[in-house]
Amino acid sequence: MFKKLIKATVAASLVATPVIASTASAQHRETTTRTVQHRGNGTVVKHTTVTRQPTYRNWRKGERFDRRYARNYRVVDYRQFRGKRLYAPQRGQQWVRSGHDALLLGRNGQIVTIVRGAFR
Repeated sequence: MFKKLIKATVAASLVATPVIASTASAQHRETTTRTVQHRGNGTVVKHTTVTRQPTYRNWRKGERFDRRYARNYRVVDYRQFRGKRLYAPQRGQQWVRSGHDALLLGRNGQIVTIVRGAFR
């Protein structure tokens, strides 16, 4: 009974670890805005606002693609976007969207081709 409980706990922690690690490792850029107000009676009021925005990647050919750093990520059907310079991928490859760019990925997630501004 005790061994089953230990095994179940270890299995649950192994399943949950990639989800926690992927959300914690995403890079963010902080934007700080400070507002200072001077009132007529001599008091000064300061407001500080911190906004976190994710940093997106500028992809290069040969890099390994990680969709956590892709803006507006989705898998694209090339037949719907033939006028955007997308062609039929070879076996094991697929087109994905990252922001306004189209990326052709190989089997191992390596970027084969980049079409900049394909989705403007």
